Amino acid sequence: MDDPLAVAKKLMSEANRARLEDRPSDAHREYSEAVALCREVGARRELIRALKGLGQIERDLGNVDEALPLYEEAVAICRGENHPLLLAHTVRHVGDIHQDAGRPGLAESCYVEAIAIYRNHEHTEPLDFANAIRPLAMLKDDAGEIEEALRLWAEARDLYAAANVQPGVVESSRRLSRLEGRS
Repeated sequence: MDDPLAVAKKLMSEANRARLEDRPSDAHREYSEAVALCREVGARRELIRALKGLGQIERDLGNVDEALPLYEEAVAICRGENHPLLLAHTVRHVGDIHQDAGRPGLAESCYVEAIAIYRNHEHTEPLDFANAIRPLAMLKDDAGEIEEALRLWAEARDLYAAANVQPGVVESSRRLSRLEGRS
């Protein structure tokens, strides 16, 4: 009999491929099977990955109400497993779900938590940090908090530059220019 954890990892790999090939029903099925296997064997780190993958498929399909509890469960597991960078990444996605659903206050609290984790962790990747700052900058801009939005967009731009992600640098610079015209 195959090792259930190895099977779960293979399912997640296949699910990711299916997502990239625009086969959401296949990806959904494979991630669902991986979630069940990870639960069965108590593989918490892999369960986080499977829950996030399944949540992403739900987001891709526009099902934010189905995606949210999957990501929230992944956050709860992260908190119990002491994986701060994984927690920050997952909390940021919860923030994105709240932002997509029109709940800016809930989104902001998620982004603030993720940014605090990234800011205080020595192994934070610039791209992950920038991707957490960007949506908070958007929220601050939308709320008319121009000075805070300017500060955040400048920080995001610098982090995108450090990560050599030119589209992020371009977007941040464009938003900074627009905001500077309003301040």
